[in-house]
Amino acid sequence: MAEEIKKKREDRPANNRRERPVKKEDDGMEKRLVHVRRVTKVVKGGRTMRFSALVVVGDGKGNVGMGIGKGAEVPNAIDKATVVAKKNMRKISVVNGTIPHETVGKFSTTKILMLPAEEGHGVIAGGAARAVLEVAGVKDIVTKIHGSTNRINVVRATMNGLLSLKTREEIATRRGKKPEEI
Repeated sequence: MAEEIKKKREDRPANNRRERPVKKEDDGMEKRLVHVRRVTKVVKGGRTMRFSALVVVGDGKGNVGMGIGKGAEVPNAIDKATVVAKKNMRKISVVNGTIPHETVGKFSTTKILMLPAEEGHGVIAGGAARAVLEVAGVKDIVTKIHGSTNRINVVRATMNGLLSLKTREEIATRRGKKPEEI
């Protein structure tokens, strides 16, 4: 009995967190369902129940997109959100598995502070921000959310922060200099 418990403990991830399921699409994309909620529309005849899904899609190499979809059933909402997320794919700067510099992403009343971390540090982030960072291919980062923790706002703030990142090479080409000079 004790051996079985010991074996189960060894199979767990080192940080003792349950790994969220990441679905690999046929085209090599990773899809992560962040949030599903039931929404209600009140009409003359009563209430109509629908579902809203928030999905994040990425290739693990610096491309990431987010999408929101609504449908009468959960699978329909997830499929619609996935299509929107693939259309909204953006390229972000990832250097050696982390971000090139610290940044603050803002959306509405949500602010997320993102700090680069050393190799092996891991992704220190809440659920919604973690989903975006993991499918984008960021391996080491520290984040802190200030303000609203609404999942949609957190995902959008994280995306805004990641899109504001610039590498040393991008800044050098913009200034007309060599990367060593900066």
